[in-house]
Amino acid sequence: MAARGKMTSNSMKHADRITSGLLAALGIAMLVGGYRMDRLEIRQIHPSTIPGLVPMILGVLMVICATLLFVSARKANTEQGFLQGGDNRYLLLTLGLTLVYALGLVGNLPFAVATAIFITAFSLVFTWPLRGLAKAKLKATASAAAIGVISAFLISLIFEQGFLVRLP
Repeated sequence: MAARGKMTSNSMKHADRITSGLLAALGIAMLVGGYRMDRLEIRQIHPSTIPGLVPMILGVLMVICATLLFVSARKANTEQGFLQGGDNRYLLLTLGLTLVYALGLVGNLPFAVATAIFITAFSLVFTWPLRGLAKAKLKATASAAAIGVISAFLISLIFEQGFLVRLP
């Protein structure tokens, strides 16, 4: 079992395999989601400027990168199984937070609010000072909230105004 904060070569390769599968699934979802987006024929736009084109391209690129990650991780001969040791806690925590965001927040709250909550929570979870004064914890909370709100605003602005993508 690896010490906290230190990942062994084998555990990294396990994490890479799992991450590659998750990234491939996300890339496929982006490809399908981009294909299903409105084509805006009413505005008589050129097919190469459809709103779903960027997500489709990014989805394909993500699947390619995930495949390369899986192939490079597969070359290793590992002895340790998944979930052995504490090395996968952060991976599972990331997966849990992402699932709560995708399945619980998006669609039930406005996109910008859901995204601000997710980014703030994610930042808090991974930067929370385990030891320290209340001042350090207050600073971490304020920083995470600022990052979450500003990021959510910019993401919404870019997609809605720049790419003409309707967000949930």
